[in-house]
Amino acid sequence: MKRRDLLKLLAPLPLALPASRLIAAPPGSPRLLVVFLRGGYDAASLLVPVSSSYYYEARTDISVPRPSTELNSAIRLDADWGLHPALRESVYPLFEKGEALFIPFAGTDDASRSHFETQDSIELGQPSGSTRDYRSGFLNRLAAVLNGPQAIGFTDQLPLILQGRVQVPNSALRSPAKPSVDPRQSAIISAMYRGSALAPQVTEGFSVRDEVARQMAIEMDSASRSATTAKGFELEARRIARLMKEHYSLGFVDVGGWDTHVNQGGSSGYLASRFEELGRGLSAFAQEMAAGWRDTTVVVISEFGRTFRQNGNRGTDHGHGTVFWVLGGSVRGGRVPGEQIRIEQSTLFQNRDYPVLNEYRAVLAGLFERLYGLAPRQTQQVFAGVKARDIGLV
Repeated sequence: MKRRDLLKLLAPLPLALPASRLIAAPPGSPRLLVVFLRGGYDAASLLVPVSSSYYYEARTDISVPRPSTELNSAIRLDADWGLHPALRESVYPLFEKGEALFIPFAGTDDASRSHFETQDSIELGQPSGSTRDYRSGFLNRLAAVLNGPQAIGFTDQLPLILQGRVQVPNSALRSPAKPSVDPRQSAIISAMYRGSALAPQVTEGFSVRDEVARQMAIEMDSASRSATTAKGFELEARRIARLMKEHYSLGFVDVGGWDTHVNQGGSSGYLASRFEELGRGLSAFAQEMAAGWRDTTVVVISEFGRTFRQNGNRGTDHGHGTVFWVLGGSVRGGRVPGEQIRIEQSTLFQNRDYPVLNEYRAVLAGLFERLYGLAPRQTQQVFAGVKARDIGLV
């Protein structure tokens, strides 16, 4: 890359380190991007348990139909699982090529169902029950074990996951998201009923809707911790890829907007649109990495899943177990690995959520050992007290 082209690329990025500190990443070196879906996305809509009758009983309004010839149905991955149809053109082709997989029943043993408590727990990656060191995130510890490879956070502020003794820059991403409520349409409808017997009900209805939307927007924004939106990630993915392809071995980006308490939708609707945008972003990232994709691994995580049953607002509430995504040119994809259990009411965690059978620190430790050839003593520096679990992700 020519120097002037690099300066154009870096111009809008408020990096914490000067451009002169940037060095080219060694050709063929492993690259890892962690994508954090803040807000706790509904994993049972992403990876649909198509063999579970209870799924369709518990989600009469928001379930994704079993695989069929219809385009709005789940895409069959195996006998038990289907993929949300919004990913048909983006992530599913990677799955078919063996470059993507999904790990169900994944997550942490933190059962608080608090966005902030669980996000902190995952980013720090420290032993359960220990006194938390908020200056030591697990990606920073990984960078230290690897002798400080170029790492970067594509975030407004340096996240916990990258806090630590290795100096790491961060680059703010800006979201072009549009508001979900159209005031013009509300005004037109209100004008239609003005002076009629229904006018008070219409006015009250819009007032209630606006207040609910305002409250939910406050909660969602808070849960997202100022992360970019899925739409923003789609637009920024290629720039992230260019920077990682040229200079960075470790990257982190967070994507907000996944706290779907109300009207999350099924095959279509709010959540489906977020999946479509996220999928396009991941696909664009893979394309932009070009030959570097074969040495790149992307891990998509979230703080928790959501309740298995839908709530009274045709949404889902904070849950426990979730589904992790792993994508990349060297990923042993095209499958759904990890420990699993048949999904019935009796197998839910606390009678409401997916259980966690694939603890995230153990799974990531196994991935890091494969990617970087880490010895057990090095893995312990990243995830203290954890026995790495190798489920053959790469």
